[in-house]
Order: sequence, then structure tokens, then C-alpha cells
Amino acid sequence: MARKPLDYDQLNENVKKVQYAVRGELYLRASELQKQGKKIIFTNVGNPHALGQKPLTFPRQVVALCQAPFLLDDPNVGLIFPADAIARAKHYLAMAPGGLGAYSDSRGIPGVRKEVAEFIERRDGYPSDPELIYLTDGASKGVMQILNAIIRNDRDGILVPVPQYPLYSAAISLFGGALVPYYLKEEANWGLDFVNARQSVAAARAKGITVRAMVIINPGNPTGQCLSEANIRELLRFCYEENLVLLADEVYQQNIYQDERPFISARKVLFDMGPPLSREVQLVSYHTVSKGFWGECGQRGGYFEMTNIPPKTVDEIYKVASIALSPNVPGQIFMGLMVNPPKPGDISYPRYATESKAILDSMRRRAHMMTDGFNSCRNVVCNFTEGAMYSFPQIRLPPMAIQAAKSAGKEPDVFYCLKLLEATGISTVPGSGFGQKEGVFHLRTTILPAEEDFPAIMSSFKKFNDSFMEQYEGYSRM
Repeated sequence: MARKPLDYDQLNENVKKVQYAVRGELYLRASELQKQGKKIIFTNVGNPHALGQKPLTFPRQVVALCQAPFLLDDPNVGLIFPADAIARAKHYLAMAPGGLGAYSDSRGIPGVRKEVAEFIERRDGYPSDPELIYLTDGASKGVMQILNAIIRNDRDGILVPVPQYPLYSAAISLFGGALVPYYLKEEANWGLDFVNARQSVAAARAKGITVRAMVIINPGNPTGQCLSEANIRELLRFCYEENLVLLADEVYQQNIYQDERPFISARKVLFDMGPPLSREVQLVSYHTVSKGFWGECGQRGGYFEMTNIPPKTVDEIYKVASIALSPNVPGQIFMGLMVNPPKPGDISYPRYATESKAILDSMRRRAHMMTDGFNSCRNVVCNFTEGAMYSFPQIRLPPMAIQAAKSAGKEPDVFYCLKLLEATGISTVPGSGFGQKEGVFHLRTTILPAEEDFPAIMSSFKKFNDSFMEQYEGYSRM
């Protein structure tokens, strides 16, 4: 019988190569256990509202009015919605004549792109061109658009930090490119190691791979570090010397839990450095409404901004964006609201400021609670989560546990995380899903469960970990 085109063995091999651990074996097992009635705490993905974070009031009010514009004609609308939310809804509806149900420009609504450009200028101190800003369905779609444009064949390499967010490894596989890993230094709080990065580039080139771009995630995912200005300067010099496009994933820029290293964008540092770098280093920067204190993951709002990208290339990226016709319009409105929130003096400002501060303050406390909790456990060491939404503790697995994992046909950290899930209902992601040095094991968990649940969650983890270490022998804390 003839093989059919969508039989598994007839599929595009690049599709079959894709691995995405955040929704992988652990997540599928957790979903199965949930169906069986077990209480599951999904800490596998940075999905704040799913773990109980309440949406900010003002953006929801504005988008509600945009989604149901007939409410604006109701004489009682001012009794339910504040005047600034009503005004802002009218502002966005004027930009989108067909309303939220009509396609927008394939790059996004021009007025919202202008708001993004103004936000970038306020943040960095340098003007931004709305024509070089594309709104996307979350930052992920923008990452995929640019990687698709960069990767020409299987000899094109992308330098990616390890541990890395698996969007990058998955997209590089899908587009048929080569992932070139560079390792972050865990012992230096996951700092950049340019000696290793240079070795990685040289090794890739020796294999005939053309390294074309470098990814940086700042603040880090899954590692939670914040880069210093000096680190970013060194990074930009490296890209200049090696002729690499820098893809700056800056989606966690609102999520900072220490005061020593505030977020600073790669774009600001680049322009501060001046020529020749400021005119020659090609940079694509990403942001989203899914993270920060907004956490509006399901709205799928994001953008990328291009710096030093030639106009003809921008036209080609526009052409490819046009295939999808339009990014989702409600997500674009959320992006406009995020980059242009209520200001002091606005009716909604006190509530907006109170809500956002409460979320960020709680995240800061949870970052400390989780790091301290992990570091109190046998054979577990964890760097402090300086930013983003994750802890990435190292689990020092005893040799017997590693052997038991091999006997079960599992990676050792997958084995540990599955046992943790079965015992406690805590769904994490094994470090092997992000990449890690040989013989070193981690897991990633978000810091997003409700603050009041943290003592019980960390107590449950500690109890499990103590029992696991007892079972597989050895107390090797260093």
C-alpha cells in the first residue's frame, strides 16, 4: 500500500527534529495525572494568570470597550468605566476603523507602533522609528520570523546561550539551521563567558558552519540573571568582531528583583558606544505583554525592533509578515497600553500603580523564598533569581539515582522531575530541556505560584528531595 503524505515516516524531517521541553514529557504526564484527579501545580511555563495572578484593571477595561464598542454609546458607561479608559478605547478604535474584528497592517497598527517607538525613546534616550517596529503574536512569532530570514541552509549557525529557552533550539531545527551552543557560567551567577563563546564559534567554523547570529536572553530564561552594562558592551563588541546579528530577547525587562543591576537594553548600550559599532552592529530586540507584571500570555501581543537592518531586508521581512495578513489586533491594543500606561494625574493611575507594585513586590519576595528554599535542601544549589520568572537549581544526583534513571531509560533529571511530579504534583521542566553541561543536572520552575502557597510548596519539595536523596544514598552537599 502506498505511503500517504502525512504518514509519520513521510513528514518533513525538520518537524520531527523539533523538541520543546516546556510542553514535553513532564507536562503531558502532569496533564494525565490532573485528569485522574491529582492536584497539579504547573510551574513548567511562565504563565502568570494560570497560577492565580489577577489581570491589571485598566488594560482590561480599555480592551473590553474596544471589543464591545456599543458600550461606549450606553448613557451609563461612565458609571462602570473610568473616563480615561473610555478615552483610551476611543483612541484605539480611531486607529482601527474596522474595530478589533478587522485585519490591521501586517506590521501592526501604525499608531500603536508609534506608541512603542515613543516608549523605546523614553527608555533608551535615543529616537526609534515606527517603520522598523513590527507587532507580532507574542515575541515568539517575531523570533521565528527573524530566524527564518537568517537561516539559509543547514550550514548556517545560530549562537545560543546554554541553558537556553527551547523556542530557539526548536525554531532553529524547524528552519533547518545549526544550533551553536555557548555555555553560561553557573559559578559566576550564569554570566557570559566570551572565551567559551569564541571557542564555540571557532569550532563551528572548523566544521564548515557559518555562524550568522547570536541570541542573548536578558534577564535570563531559565537562569534568571541580569546582565551588567559592561557585559552588554563586551557582547556587542563580540558581535561586531565576529560579524553576527544580535537577537536580544528582552521580554523580562520589567522583572527585576535586585537593585545592583537594573535592566539596560542592548540598543541603549549600542548607541552609547557610538560609531563604528552603533552604525554597524545589526540588532533585533524583542518585547511582549506576556511577562513583566502584565502576564497577559493568552493575548499574544509582542513586537520586535530592527536596528541597522538594510531597507531591502526590512521589505523582505514585511513581505513574509504579510503572508499571515495581520497580527491579532487585541494583542496589539494590549501592547499599546503596556508601553503607554496611565500616568500620574490620570484617574486610573493610582489603581494601576498599586496593582503593578503589588505584583512586582510579591515576585521579588517569591524569588528570595524560592532561592532560599532550594538552598536549604540536600544536594541542591541555586543561584538567586535576579530577574525573569524562574529558578534553575542544580540537583546533585547520587550515582545510584543516575543508574536508576538509565535503567528506566530516562535522562537523570527527567527521572528526578517525574518522581517529584508523582510525589508532590509539582510540574517542573528538567534542565536537559534547556541544555546543560555534561554530568550536571537541573530543573526549572517558575516563581509564579501564589505567594501564600509558597511555604507549602517549598516544604513539599524539601520533603520529597530528602526522601529521594535518602533512597538513592549519599549526602554530597558541597
